[in-house]
Amino acid sequence: MKRSALLALSLAAALSGCKTMDEQPSERLGHAVLIGTDGTRVGTARLLSRGSVVNISVAITGLPQGRHAVHLHTIGACDAPDFASAGAHLNPGGRQHGFENPAGAHLGDLPNVTLNAAGAGTMSATLEGLRAELLPQIFDLDGTAVVVHQLADDYATDPSGAAGSRIACGVFMPE
Repeated sequence: MKRSALLALSLAAALSGCKTMDEQPSERLGHAVLIGTDGTRVGTARLLSRGSVVNISVAITGLPQGRHAVHLHTIGACDAPDFASAGAHLNPGGRQHGFENPAGAHLGDLPNVTLNAAGAGTMSATLEGLRAELLPQIFDLDGTAVVVHQLADDYATDPSGAAGSRIACGVFMPE
């Protein structure tokens, strides 16, 4: 009896030291300051990891109300006013665009962000893939930009989800 109680107590103590994914501390991997077409600061983006999982969070203020596409682009350059310097969507797998595309989405495809009447809103998502695969793609020699578009992403139309022009952009910098 004493032995089984001692075993149960030892097991409980050992398991109490185990952490779930949600309890693991997050590590900051990178950040970006988003600028609008006029060059003013309109938000931030952060890359965080918990274990092998990479998450992105975007916070925006001062853009038009409504739903807007958010994408990762292949080049870490944000030359206003059109941000064409950011290149195409980050797509190392050569897939087609959109979460609803049966051929699979680009790595750079992210959920839409909804902005309130004051032009503020947030979006968070988990990137598809493991940290060891993602970081070399994001922090390669020419960098990666996070771009906010004028319209919502329809999650299907190749190559950019019919999301309209680019209205904000930021370059990811490693922490």
